[in-house]
Amino acid sequence: MTTVTAPVTPRERVARLAADHIDVLQRGYLADQSHAVAALARLRRGAGRDAGQLPDLWTLIETGPLHQTPDGVRPMSESELVRAEDALHVALTLYALHQQSRRSGMYQADRSDRRRGLGAAVRRMMKSGEIDEPLRKRLVRAGTAPDLPALAQRLRDIVVLLRRGDIELDYALLAGQLYTWQWPGGADAVRREWGRSFHAWYDKPKDGGPPSAAGPAADTDTTTDTDKDAS
Repeated sequence: MTTVTAPVTPRERVARLAADHIDVLQRGYLADQSHAVAALARLRRGAGRDAGQLPDLWTLIETGPLHQTPDGVRPMSESELVRAEDALHVALTLYALHQQSRRSGMYQADRSDRRRGLGAAVRRMMKSGEIDEPLRKRLVRAGTAPDLPALAQRLRDIVVLLRRGDIELDYALLAGQLYTWQWPGGADAVRREWGRSFHAWYDKPKDGGPPSAAGPAADTDTTTDTDKDAS
C-alpha cells in the first residue's frame, strides 16, 4: 500500500526554519555561549522594526533553505520568499527580545496539553477565571494591525509583557502565522487562530491534577466579543 505524503506548504517551511534557528540560539544562550549571547543582542535591535532597516541582521537570519527545492517540494515564488523572509525576521527578533535576561527557554512548542500560542500566552497573563480587558485588547489590536510593521510593533509590546511574566511562546508557530497574515484573507485566518488559542488555553499540572484554565463559563461571552473586535 502506497502512503501519500501531503506536500510541505510554504508556511510549514517557514515554521520549521524558525524552529531550527531558535533551537540553536536558545541552547547557546542558556549555555552562556558568547556567540549566541551576541547574536541575540543584535537581533533584539530589530524587534518591532522593518527587516530592510537593519542589513546587519541579514547574516543572522539564514534564509538559504527557503531557496532550496527538496524532493517533493515545489520552488517558492518570489512573493512567497519575500513574505517568508519578513515573517522570519519578525519572529526571530521578537524571540530575542523575549529571551533577554531569562535563564529558561522562552521558546516552547505549542502542544495539546500545554498551549503556547499567542492567544494562550496572553491568557496566561490573566488571573484564572477572569478576563483582563486591557490585555485582551492588546491582542485584538495586534490582530487588526494595518500592515506587518505595525503588527510587529504591537507584538513587541505584548512580548515585553510576556517576558516580564516569564511566559513562553511558540515562535515557530508565530512565524508561520506571520507568513499567513501577509496574504489576502490571511489576517482573518490568523485572528481566528489567536482567538481559539486564547479560549482553549490550559496547562496540564505537574502533579496530575485537573487542568488549570479559566473554564467554559468564563469563555462563553468573550469568544463572541473577541472575534467581533478582531474581525
